[in-house]
Amino acid sequence: MTGTSRTGVLIVGSGIMGSVVSRLLRDTDPTLDITMVDGGQPIGSAPGLHLHDLDDPALWSRYNERVATGIQGLYTGAEVVRDVADSITGLAPGMFHALAFGEDAEAMPAAALAWNAGGMGVHWTAATPWPAGDEVFDFGDPGHWATDLDTARRLLAVTPAAIGPTPVGQRVLDVLRRRYDGVGPDDRRCQPMPMAVTATPAGPMPRTAPGTVFPAIATGGDPAFTLLTGTLATALVTEGGRVAGARLRRVADGAECELLADTVVVCADALRTPQLLFASGIRPAALGRHLNEHAFISARVLLDLDRFGIGLDALPLPRPGEFATDSLWLPQNGAAQPFHGQIMNRTYVDEAGRPLAHSVGLSLYAPLESRPENRLVFSESDTDLAGMPRFTVEFGYSDADRELISRALDQVRSLAEEFGTFDPATELALLPPGSSLHQTGTVRAGSADDGTSVCDPDGRVWGFDNLYLAGNGVIPTAMAANVTLAGAVTAVRAARAVAERSTASAAH
Repeated sequence: MTGTSRTGVLIVGSGIMGSVVSRLLRDTDPTLDITMVDGGQPIGSAPGLHLHDLDDPALWSRYNERVATGIQGLYTGAEVVRDVADSITGLAPGMFHALAFGEDAEAMPAAALAWNAGGMGVHWTAATPWPAGDEVFDFGDPGHWATDLDTARRLLAVTPAAIGPTPVGQRVLDVLRRRYDGVGPDDRRCQPMPMAVTATPAGPMPRTAPGTVFPAIATGGDPAFTLLTGTLATALVTEGGRVAGARLRRVADGAECELLADTVVVCADALRTPQLLFASGIRPAALGRHLNEHAFISARVLLDLDRFGIGLDALPLPRPGEFATDSLWLPQNGAAQPFHGQIMNRTYVDEAGRPLAHSVGLSLYAPLESRPENRLVFSESDTDLAGMPRFTVEFGYSDADRELISRALDQVRSLAEEFGTFDPATELALLPPGSSLHQTGTVRAGSADDGTSVCDPDGRVWGFDNLYLAGNGVIPTAMAANVTLAGAVTAVRAARAVAERSTASAAH
């Protein structure tokens, strides 16, 4: 792995966002030369397939045990891991806390990095609620926003009512609607959670993943597409207002090369995209700032069967391959209902598979103010486990954030008591910062190059004509809901802009 080679479009990152960009570029031009690089290796036999759908029983069980909690922050394990590995080559493909990667992330201790082909896209819950109100970043063009959102839904194969409601789930939904109907429009009533899955008549429902959005990631077969796993982009090579390509390093042996590209799209997540830009000397004032997520309040309550007149034999059992009987959604609806609710229910059974009890899992996400002082600070000299600039997380709650979190805690407590006996001391928690795994804002888009944003609405980095960004870090708004669908909108926009640029270049 030495010397210099060339590609048409270089995509850094093989997760959902990179796969959306690749798919749309390929749909536009069947012969466009695309190279995708990712520092991680595949989990399982093929890159970019969701862990929910792997044939490997051990990997499948480990994933589903963690996702059954309904808490993204536990996908990396029950405890925050602070011990840094001896070397990057010693890391098995998977997800690791930023602390374990050598970052100074104590202010956001549950923040995690995916170190595997497919990125977070092989781990994610597949929940795809759509943003509304203050979450929307349409930059004054709601028509284009609606079109791009529909494209993102199509590529992610969003199913409106994937898991439930079962008859018992409908009873839970009835309670939610009694409390919240009327605070928003009809399309944002309490409802089943939209999910990026392929609906099947029975058995598990396959999750959308990078290798299903753009199948060449998982199966190959595209002569104009190259996926380089175990290959880290360490710096972008800049020439004035252009990016000439990237310096790459093979993780296994440290061999380096340079890959020239007509266009570069960085989709490396909200932590490592700004890290790569910093390492490349691309350091606009807003880089790493406005680091944001939503506060994660989690609770679980056993349904009082007597109160609801439900017998044990009427409790639903999950479909084979699924852990939840119902996945329901409480949409945010502005000031009257500012929280996003994710309600994931399950039936507990004995060793013979007979129902014992039914739990209602209640999670509320509270949006936090987007503030420049919440940020990543990159070191000029210290490096992390991957040899990239080590970052320090500076993150805290404002007074308004704390007030909203307190309100969310009260609301979860009140809601849980509708379903059964509830002990807030043991069944309710505000999870540590980073637990959402939904970090945003660090390379945020804006309508003007005024120092408050890193890129324009299409993801083009200010001051560069061929460098684009896509992903959750580009989202400039405070989000209450899961962010993957909104992040995919940024990938749709970047892909369109790159395609238009390529067409214009070819015409000249």
